[in-house]
Formats: sequence, C-alpha cells, structure tokens
Amino acid sequence: MITDPAYEVAPWSLYESELNLELLPQSESVFALSNGHIGWRGNLDEGEPNGLPGSYLNGLHELHPLPYAEGGYGYPESGQTVINVTNGKLIRLLVDDEPFDLRYGTIRSHTRELDMRAGVLRRECVWVSPAGRAVRVRSTRMVSFRQRAVAAIAYEVEPLDEQVRVVVQSELAANEEIPRATGDPRVAAALESPLASEEHFAGGTRLGLIHSTTRSELRMAAAADHRVDGPRATTQISSESGDDLARLTVTAVLEKGERLRLEKFVAYGWSATRSLPALRDQADAALVGARDTGWQGLLDQQQSYLDDFWDRADVEVDGDTEIQQAVRFALFHVLQTAARAEQRAIPAKGLTGSGYDGHTFWDAETFVLPVLTFTEPKAAAEVLRWRQHTLPTARERAAQLGLRGATFPWRTITGDEASSYWPAGTAAFHVNADIADAAVRYVAITGDHDFEKETGLELLVETARLWRSLGHHDHAGAFHIDGVTGPDEYSAICDDNVYTNLMAQANLVSAADAAERHPRHAAALGVTNEETATWRDAAAAMTVPFDDELGVHEQSAGFTRHERWDFDGTDPEHYPLLLHYPYFDLYRKQVVKQADLVLAMYLRGDAFTAEQKARGFAYYEPLTVRDSSLSAYCQSVIAAEVGHLQLAYDYLGESAMMDLKDLENNARDGLHIAALAGTWTALVAGLGGMRLFDQDPIRFAPRLPDALSRIAFRLMFRGRRLRVEVTRSTATYTLADGAPIEILHYEDAFTLTADQPVVRELPSFAHQEAPKQPPSRAPRRRKAPPAG
Repeated sequence: MITDPAYEVAPWSLYESELNLELLPQSESVFALSNGHIGWRGNLDEGEPNGLPGSYLNGLHELHPLPYAEGGYGYPESGQTVINVTNGKLIRLLVDDEPFDLRYGTIRSHTRELDMRAGVLRRECVWVSPAGRAVRVRSTRMVSFRQRAVAAIAYEVEPLDEQVRVVVQSELAANEEIPRATGDPRVAAALESPLASEEHFAGGTRLGLIHSTTRSELRMAAAADHRVDGPRATTQISSESGDDLARLTVTAVLEKGERLRLEKFVAYGWSATRSLPALRDQADAALVGARDTGWQGLLDQQQSYLDDFWDRADVEVDGDTEIQQAVRFALFHVLQTAARAEQRAIPAKGLTGSGYDGHTFWDAETFVLPVLTFTEPKAAAEVLRWRQHTLPTARERAAQLGLRGATFPWRTITGDEASSYWPAGTAAFHVNADIADAAVRYVAITGDHDFEKETGLELLVETARLWRSLGHHDHAGAFHIDGVTGPDEYSAICDDNVYTNLMAQANLVSAADAAERHPRHAAALGVTNEETATWRDAAAAMTVPFDDELGVHEQSAGFTRHERWDFDGTDPEHYPLLLHYPYFDLYRKQVVKQADLVLAMYLRGDAFTAEQKARGFAYYEPLTVRDSSLSAYCQSVIAAEVGHLQLAYDYLGESAMMDLKDLENNARDGLHIAALAGTWTALVAGLGGMRLFDQDPIRFAPRLPDALSRIAFRLMFRGRRLRVEVTRSTATYTLADGAPIEILHYEDAFTLTADQPVVRELPSFAHQEAPKQPPSRAPRRRKAPPAG
C-alpha cells in the first residue's frame, strides 16, 4: 500500500492523503485498532462503503460443522470461527437529509492517519453533497490500552459555506451483512446472523444490546454512552432500540463555522458463564468508568501507556525510511494483539480481520511471544497462562490419540483442535515443543521463577510426557519421533524431522531441569525421578538426521534422497504450489514451503556448528519457495549470521513489507501478525545478532548491510532496560535501568553498568556469494529508498 502515492512514509505514523476505494479492504486492516480484547477494523465511521465489516472480541466465536468427504477416528467434529460482533464504530451523518456517503457528491479532501505514538486513528474529510452543501467531518478513534473493555470516538461536523441541518446517528448494530468467506453452505449457514438478541435498551444518551450465540452458547453485551456539544437552541437528542440495533439521533441546525461534536464511549463484555444481568452490569460499569475518565482522559491514558512502551521497545533504523516505518508499524500491531488479551490467545491475524477463522497457531509462541517477552512481558505471560488453562482439553486430546501428557491443537480458538486436515494439523506435533520453548524463553528473559513454578513447569511436564510417549528407542538405543509434520507443510508425515526432534530434545531437558528446581511442585504433578531420567535418556539419544555425503542435515530422515522438485519447469504463476499441485506430489519431493531446518538453526543454534549452518543454509535456499509469510524473517536471521548481509536485508524487507505492500495479496483478510513480529526479529536477532540460550549471558554479534548506517533497539531483560546501538564499525551497549549485567559481544564478555555505555568494535568478515533461490522465488533485491 505504501507504494500507492496516497500513502506517505513517516517514522511514527501511517498517513493516507486521499481515499482510494479500491484499497479500502486493505486499509481497513492496516488502520485497525485493538488492545488484544477488543478489535475494530479501520472501517469508515459511516459504515459504507466497506471491504469487510469487523468488530471482534478475542475468543468470541461460533461453532460450525467441519466438512469431511470421509470421516475418521480422532477427527475434530466442530470448527470454530471468530464472528463479527456488535459494531460500536458506526456514526452516520445526513446533511440536509442527504447521507454522507463518499460514493456520491464530491470529496474535496480525505485523510487518515494511524498515529503509533498516540494510539489513535484520525480522519478528516471535506465533502460536498450532491445538493452542493459543503461540510468538514473530523473523527478520532481509539481502543483503550488502559481500560480493557472500552473503545471511544470523537466525531465533529462543521458546515463550510452556509447553514445546514445535520442529523448524526450513533449506532450499535449487530448481525451486519458480511461477505461469504466460505463456499461450504453448512459453514455459511452457521455464521449467517450468528447473534441472537436477548435484550436491548435505549434511554437518554445510553444504548445497550445483549446477544448470545446459538452453538457455542456465549453471551456478549455492548453498551454506549455519549456526550453531545452543539448549538443549544437547535440541538435535539432522541434514542431508540430493537433486537439488532440501538440508535442515538442528534439533530442540529449549524451555521457556517459552528460545530456539532459527539463523544462516543463504547464498552464490551462477553462470557460463557455469566448471567445476562451480570454481563449487563459489567458493560455498564466499564461504560461509567470511561465516561468519568472522559475523552481527554482516555487520550492521556493512551499516550502514557505508549510512552512507556516505546521507551522500552523502540527500534531506530538509519538508511531506510520504509523499514523504519515498518518496524514501528509491526511493533504497534504486535502490541495491539496481546496488550490486554489476558489469558486469551493471539490469533494469526490478531483482531484485524477474520482470516484463518480467527485461529491461533504455533505462530503465536514461536514468532510473536519472543517479541512480546522482550518488550511487553506481562502480555507474553498471559498467553502462556491461556495455554495452561487449556491443558485439560489438551490432555483429553492426547488420550484420544493414545498418547500421554498433553497434545495442543494445531489451530484453535477454544483449545480444541479445529483443523480438519490431519497431516498438517494433528501431525504437526511440534506445536507442543513450541509452547514449551516459549515458556522456557520467557523465564530466561524475565527471570520470573514464580511463573516457572506456577505455569511453566506444568506446560513443560505435560509436553515432555507427550514426547516420551510419541517417540521410541530403536534396537540400538536411538530415540526417534516418526510420522510427524514439521514447520514445512510440503513435507508431511515424515520421520525424525530435525526441527521437531531438536525442539522436543530441548523440551525434555528443560522439563527435567525445571522439575529438579521445583521438586515439591513437580511431585504434585506426579513427576518422579524415574520419569525425569527417561526424559533425559530420550533427549540424549535423540536422532538428528545428517547426510554425510552432502555434509548437511536432512530436514527429515531420507529427505535429501527425494527427487528435487522441477523448479525450472514450474510456471511462476503456479505459486503458491499448494493451489496448483496435489499434496501427494509435494510431500514426496525436495521442495520446502517455509523455512524448516533453517528455523531450527536459529531457535536451536546451539545444536549446529558455524560450518553446518553455512552449508545447511546454502543447501536449503534453492529448495525454499516461501509459500508462507512465516519464512522470510528466519531466512534473514540465518543469512545475516552466515555472512550474506544483502540477502538478509532483502528478506528483512520482505517480512517488513508483507502487509504494507500487500505482498501476498490477502491483507484484506487481516494482517500477518507473525510476519510483523518477524520484522523485529530480523533486525534485532538478525542484524543485531542477539542470541540467548537458557541461562547463558545474552549475546550480540551485530553487523549491518551496506544500505543501513545505524540501527538501535531497546529491550527488557531480567528486570533491566537495555539499549543497543550499531553502526558499521561499532556497537554501543547502554544499561538504561537496572542492576549490572554480563553481556557477550561476539566472544568478548563484559559487565554493563548504568554508569556509562560500553563501546566495542565490530570485527571484519569476508563477504560470501549468496546462494540462489528457486527460479522466480528470490526475494526482491532491496535498495534503501532515497531520503525525504
């Protein structure tokens, strides 16, 4: 989108200078506001035109039948889909009885700005009605970080040429018509008008709607209150409500230069257990709090919250203005996915759209939680507590599959498996190690050992039990994990996937170590010394396939002997391959959808030598087609580590521009939250060279591509606030707050104190020729845009 001349590249905002209706669906995603609990797509205030209406509450969903041509034992029975809940954004305007609709009349000017420092979406429009009446409309929208259940809008209308009569209609609207997202009529029927009315209210300036879902049996409440400021003599207010609509109507006669201002406060709540009166009271209480705080008070709270966030999380980039904007855009949206989720999941699209049915995947733990743990650790802990909360369901799933411990779902909203395709779903057992890894990393980064006792230990124990029952020792004592799908979904149902085995190995060892640190808590979970010994035995004997002839790790056992995909004979228009070729053919060829072994070299870098990383990267680059947005960031990280800095920069650009340039042509469905998180990781772990393994000191091995002259990043680490600044020749480490800490700069260890920064020179290294990618699948060669 930022390639369109309407979008300006700015360091702290995304600014749109004119409205392009063809880009409306994508702009609704990039301009979305959320706090992890409430999500509002960036729809126009008046509701129409739109690409996809979207108001979401994290976890609120409906169930629907899963389609199977042939059923089978253990197949999930119900799908889960996020639903569009009551829309509190709607403010319609009539000017002398003509609706304010940008498809009619004349637009003199129209701007929108997502302000990432203030946490608001601003809009200003000058519109001339078909009858020639000119008005200026301004609105500012926010979803509060401080008040979890609250969103708010300030809306103003002003005549520019002559007296006009205006009518402003502020609405709560349920069961809006949305585009059909599926061709399955059973699913479509389940999601058509998913909210059943239970109560509606309108009185004075207050509105309320309460609904419930039919199949998932969830109840939600939406309430709104208003402050109105206009010419007293002409302003009139009335309200009304029905099953799916509650409306406040304000009418006024405005002279040129006079303004009608409406401040709208909206509160939401939902529950699977609370009664209707209790939920009504919950929404009303949140609404009273918002109104008492007032519009300016909410703005001040939002600013204060973000000031603190950026102080510990900001990333600065000199030399590429697009990357500078993109990384802040990424951090802002990652924060919005989880800041107030509070024991809810992080959907793959956040709360920016209904893509992937609103499901969470392993993306959350592997891609998003590392960023949050370094920048907003409380939010990361809450996501892991949600996983702990779903453990009873995960234990039931493991038992259903004949396994011990817990089997977490591949994709879900509730904790139940929602994938109807078991080779890519159930067989992707690595999600269990990914969750364990996120818990271990959280403790290593934060030093929060109370969390380890109360949450992390149980997650580690139950996932370790899974691996011990899923794998087996062969006649020679080697431990194997067979019949699984790793991160590469073009290689399903394989034996000894290296990523899965290495992550499981770390899971087993970490579980045994944690049990020894917390013996009383481990005993309460039934852990014995004999059990932890079996975990260590399995970890020590874990099979890690390696092709001695080629000198590289096999992605899975036998992978390097498979026939290579015919890349030269593949039409560039036939990517992504899964849309043009049968899975059975993909599964038996050397072709990689998304980085798999390369991801293992990043997350389990301690299990590879430097030479193995370089050879492995060179081998798998020509096989990796990146038919997934999850791939580019870790390819960037390893490219930087093995010395291909231009390639690392190219992949950084791809991850950073995934949504801002809509590289996969599906930003209309919501943003790619994992790719956004990967932008941060490609800068901090890639070019910044940050690594952390278990309780070792945090390490940095920075290096910059020629296009960038400086990067600087901030992060939280074990109660400290660190700042690292990298130029082409030096790295400067600053302890902004906290006790002294040991740092590794390459192999140089030093103690960093708050007294003064430490400056270290960067070592020189030889540039190497980068490996080639499959034909037509190389990342775009990135050149820094000209300054200004």
